[in-house]
Amino acid sequence: MFFCFVLAAQLCFAQKFYSIESEPGENCSNEIRISWATDTTTADSWVVYSKVSDRDWRGSSSIAAQESYRCDSYNGIWSDNEKGEPFYENVIFTKCGTSLTGLKPDTEYKYYITDGTDRSSEHRFKTAGAKEWSACIISDFHSYPPLASRLDHAMNMVNTVKFYDPSVSWILSPGDVVAYGGSYSFWKRLFEENNFSRFMWARVNGNHDNWTKRTVMDKSFEMPNRFFMGTSYVPRNGYGPEVGRSYWFRYGDAMFVMMNTEAMHFEEGFIPAKEWLEKVVTEARAGKDAPRYVVVCMHYEWFVGTSGKTSQYGRWHEVFDKLGVDLAVAGNNHVYVRTHPLYGDQVTDGSKGTVYVVTSSSDNGRGRKFQDAPMLNPDKIVFRWTEGSHTVSAIHMNVNRKRIKLTLLDREGNVVDACEVPSKKR
Repeated sequence: MFFCFVLAAQLCFAQKFYSIESEPGENCSNEIRISWATDTTTADSWVVYSKVSDRDWRGSSSIAAQESYRCDSYNGIWSDNEKGEPFYENVIFTKCGTSLTGLKPDTEYKYYITDGTDRSSEHRFKTAGAKEWSACIISDFHSYPPLASRLDHAMNMVNTVKFYDPSVSWILSPGDVVAYGGSYSFWKRLFEENNFSRFMWARVNGNHDNWTKRTVMDKSFEMPNRFFMGTSYVPRNGYGPEVGRSYWFRYGDAMFVMMNTEAMHFEEGFIPAKEWLEKVVTEARAGKDAPRYVVVCMHYEWFVGTSGKTSQYGRWHEVFDKLGVDLAVAGNNHVYVRTHPLYGDQVTDGSKGTVYVVTSSSDNGRGRKFQDAPMLNPDKIVFRWTEGSHTVSAIHMNVNRKRIKLTLLDREGNVVDACEVPSKKR
């Protein structure tokens, strides 16, 4: 039985609601999606939400879960507990998700999950709609409870970006937020962080997010992408089997296309991904409210940061040229890389072409050193950065009608690199 003791005006919140995250709706000016989990004994649960300015919740609204199912995707998976001891995850829960629509643009909201008897702690998000806005880009922190400092370093890095710019309103992550995606205890711990309760997160599926401890040891990496689905409720505007894993959304003038590279290892997976990207961007460009910027985000790196060798860039640059992609963001290699604007495999003056950025790791333990050899693609890559194995950084992204400005910050808040991606829309 759940007991709650109230002292003075303080509330004691139920632990039956967990893994709570706000995520982008298709148009973040008026829609945000909420993902959460609850124990299987809870018959129903729903979201209560209101503007942050509504101090007593008198103007609040409620909405039931639009998705609710018994999730056993993580049950019986070999994992590690917080002491680093091996155990099998014993976890079955009710996975829930719902979409909050009709929201006011450029407005801060608060919400909680309840079943009518108990409730979660308060969470927040901010809708799009401001003429100028900022976000934090961070990835590859491989949260692993036996090494708690990994998550500490990443969350401190988010705090550093917030200190640099207190107006940061959401977080973009190119993946690998946990060490083993099949270990649900890792996700549950991750979502307890304050930066998950105070910001909307837009995530892509990384290889670590898709793995288990067993697949890493056995090197059997061809796993179904069910772990991303069990921890998210993203827009269902993807393609085929990637509905709920690959998706797109608008945040202000920018269209973000989030792609699952785990589905593209072979040509039969790459082709439908390419066709979907071409379809959704072409339709958006031709629409009434065409985006000023198109940003494509996936996990695997465009260039290998340690050497400069071409990676996913070779696969995608002709498609991005065709679609007029402004910015391409990836992670995975744990070394920061930024290119000049590139079009037709050549450097441009920025009036056309795509800037390719690869984020570094941010866990202070899995960074990489540059190879002891001349860098490849020196004509394309304008800047690389790493602190070796102990690397921590994030990118501050500021957007207005004239440009996207990217600023790489180290753990102390020092500016390491900066660039602007000009608007090509007249």
